[in-house]
Order: sequence, then structure tokens, then C-alpha cells
Amino acid sequence: MIRIAVIDDHELIRHGLEYLLHRFDDLKVVLQGAAIGDLRAAELDHDVLILDLYLATDRPCVAEIRELSAITRVLVVSASGRPADVLAAVRSGANGYVTKEAPAEQIVDAVRTVAAGGFYLSAGLADILQNQLSAPAREEEGDAGARPRLSAREEETLSFIAQGFTHAQIARRMEISKATVDTYVERIRTKLQVGNKAQLTRAALDRLERRREA
Repeated sequence: MIRIAVIDDHELIRHGLEYLLHRFDDLKVVLQGAAIGDLRAAELDHDVLILDLYLATDRPCVAEIRELSAITRVLVVSASGRPADVLAAVRSGANGYVTKEAPAEQIVDAVRTVAAGGFYLSAGLADILQNQLSAPAREEEGDAGARPRLSAREEETLSFIAQGFTHAQIARRMEISKATVDTYVERIRTKLQVGNKAQLTRAALDRLERRREA
């Protein structure tokens, strides 16, 4: 049983998510609230926190994600699909990001993936990030030594990792063997000095943000 807490300042969204998730025997909403204070006050055990990015304010709750991600797995479900918001949430420790426009089955898949220790981006966001990650990088003078250089194939591999694909799925999309993908990933980890898939994903998004700022 996957126990879920839902924090969203819109009552309709909270009830809608609870209704959706309770249709599945392996999912159970154990708490819903309008503010993070409701979560702290309840002190209930849960496996996944579904969190709106903007809670009755125009400030994204990235600081709260950073705090909460240290003690629970966080899935952001937000009306915002802006790349800057996705980047900020994931870099702060979110384990997944889905827009409220996503089909119901994507939200269910996201909850299960995040609960199992994976990382999830909804399809539309993955496409946006893929396009931007695949764009040629602009390097300012003197910046070449500031961040590790990846080959074109390594950049492509990293972009697929950011979308949550497995090594086997990446191999099929790139029309190469899984062993070659494994080699690319090991090289990327060495160059970027990162370990697990979540860290690789954040590294990919970090590189995207650097490009956007260039």
C-alpha cells in the first residue's frame, strides 16, 4: 500500500486527487491539507507527498521542497509548466513533476514511480526539456573550463535520463545497445561527479538552466 499526503490550496483539486487515487487498491490518501503546516501538524507516516508548487502565494515553495525532500519523496503537481519552475523544483529535491493538465493515468504512474524510488516527468514537460537539452550549447568565453564537456551522444543520453527513461528504453530510442548506454552513463557520472539517477536528472536540468542563462 502506497500512503499519500496531498497538499494543495484548492479544495477541489485535493478532493479530485483523493477520488482518483482511491480507485486503486495499492494507493491510499492518508492526509489532505491546504498548507504545509497541515502536514507538519498531522505527523502521519506517508510514502509520497503530492505538493502544489504555489500555495496561496506567487512564490514557488522551493525552500519547502528542499526541506521536505530530506524526509519524504515529493511529487509536484502544479498548474505551472514553465521550465524555470520545473528546474527550481527538481533542483530543490522534488522526485517528480506533473502538470495539472496531465491525464489521470500519468498522475497515478507518477505516484507509483516516485514511491518506488524513481523520477517522473509528465510527457509534455519531458518534450520541452528534450528540445532545450538538445539545442546546441552556447559557451561564453572562458566558460569551457567551468563545466565538464560531454560528447553529443552523452548529452543526448543525459536528456533521456532527465525524462525518466530506463537504459533499455534509451538504447531503443538511440538505436544502440544497452551496454553502450551503460558506458555513456558511466562516463557522464564520472565527468559530472554524480551518482544515482536522481542526481543525474538534476545535473541535466542544471545544464539546461546554464544554457538558458547564457
